[in-house]
Amino acid sequence: MPLHPSAPTPKASSLPAPAPSTATAGPLRIDSATLLGGQRVLEIVHLGEVYRLQTTRFGKLILTK
Repeated sequence: MPLHPSAPTPKASSLPAPAPSTATAGPLRIDSATLLGGQRVLEIVHLGEVYRLQTTRFGKLILTK
């Protein structure tokens, strides 16, 4: 129903396609091997601070400041 009585009702074919929703897409997922690039240590700068992401010999990940 139009908001204003004299306003024309848009045709379905003239409406723009809805934008893809990112609200239900979930968090970005990256494989740790891709992120580390074959290295055991990765330095991440977050808000001016340097964090180290490293993998242990048992395959665990440790994030330290």
